[in-house]
Amino acid sequence: MRHFWGREKLGEEKAERETREVSAASLIVGLGNPGKEYEQTRHNAGFLCLDALAERSGGESWKLVKRFPDCLVSEASLGSQQVLLVKPQAFMNRSGRPVRMIREYYDSIDELIVVHDELDLPFGELRLKFGGGDGGHNGIRSLVSELGTKDFFRVRVGIGRPPQEWGRETGSESAVSAWVLSRFTSAEMVLLESILEAGCEGIESLVRDGLERAQQLIHGRSFAPGS
Repeated sequence: MRHFWGREKLGEEKAERETREVSAASLIVGLGNPGKEYEQTRHNAGFLCLDALAERSGGESWKLVKRFPDCLVSEASLGSQQVLLVKPQAFMNRSGRPVRMIREYYDSIDELIVVHDELDLPFGELRLKFGGGDGGHNGIRSLVSELGTKDFFRVRVGIGRPPQEWGRETGSESAVSAWVLSRFTSAEMVLLESILEAGCEGIESLVRDGLERAQQLIHGRSFAPGS
């Protein structure tokens, strides 16, 4: 596999040319918060999906790269397509800047796919789309602000809204914040494996076949309890 970062092994001038002209078509970004305290939280659904995709595709181990210190990166191949997987490490509401730095550096990357949690989808559902608003999602808002465009693919992993039994107004800012930072329950974790696998299938189809075919594959499938 041809590496995105070859500066340590190549001469400076040659490395500049090699890194900027690699034949990668897609940058796939999973959104989340770094640190053990946020592992397996609902807001980290994007991280979890990219972990599953890296494992499924035989991607390299996650690593920090000197040029992009606020990202964990992994190279992978989806069929015949080489892709760069990225987990920004600048916290959710500052995700946009590290992604912008990568987009600006690699001339060959022309597609951006972002995987993120979605409050407005029930847990167990997935949706793919291109463009649109940020829906109140701080990570998407940061990306749109930094990139100056809404035109990128979204893979939305449903986490639902806070349930009534939480005992507070489910639409309030405090309830939503507490909900997205809460961990998936043990019962949800069992289902999550199938959900993330379907998310990976959707990403693979999106890269290989385009949006419409990927939507046909994923939309209508539900992994919610009792479905």
